[in-house]
Amino acid sequence: MAQNSDVLQQLCKFDTPSITNVVATYPEHPLCLGLYNPWTENWYTDQSVRCIYPELGPIVGHAVTCVFGLPDPNYSRLTFLDVVDALDASPKPTVLVLEQKFPPEIAGKVGLAGGNMASAMKAVGCRGLISNGPSRDVDEIRPMQFQYMLSGITPGHGAMAVHAVNVPVHVAGMDVAPGEIIHMDENGACKFPAENAENVLSNVQALLDEEGDRIGRLQKASSAAEIRAIFAGKSYAAGDEKEA
Repeated sequence: MAQNSDVLQQLCKFDTPSITNVVATYPEHPLCLGLYNPWTENWYTDQSVRCIYPELGPIVGHAVTCVFGLPDPNYSRLTFLDVVDALDASPKPTVLVLEQKFPPEIAGKVGLAGGNMASAMKAVGCRGLISNGPSRDVDEIRPMQFQYMLSGITPGHGAMAVHAVNVPVHVAGMDVAPGEIIHMDENGACKFPAENAENVLSNVQALLDEEGDRIGRLQKASSAAEIRAIFAGKSYAAGDEKEA
């Protein structure tokens, strides 16, 4: 487990778009693992959520999931403490992926997670929360270095309840199963199976080395012919314009 934790720590050095590039975005590239069909599978978030604390940089963790909604008189078996227990039992670090299932008329005004919940989650190794709805207490949580990725912010809420813990969830266009790895930053979040973490790390390191070389040459280019040659994977020298 310590080895996997070190891999996740190393993955925090890379931005989320770079991670998506080796997970699935470019399936024909030799460094892309092709874990999903990039368009048909729900493996990264859409524009319906935003990163509340972009200054924290990339956050990586094992997904723990839960579903919140209105209290159900026929079901009151679970509470937030069951969410805390699931976070505590998971390999560390964790990211809580919280699907909100509230009626449309109130879905945009549920300030669900606040300072108390964030404090409890951080105490058991959770580094951040992704939710398809809003939360609150952003000023209180800011110094905690606990990331929020939300649809927005709202100050209040009414009665609410936990409907499920560690089940498959759908949040902001992304399907997440418990135990998958979440990588998130100000660009959004993506997921991949935990058993692929080492391959994702080695491939993203290699891909960024490759891209760094290309970007360096592009920044020195001074003609469309040079740019064409660079994108074609060719060297460029004076007089090559006709071939490029």
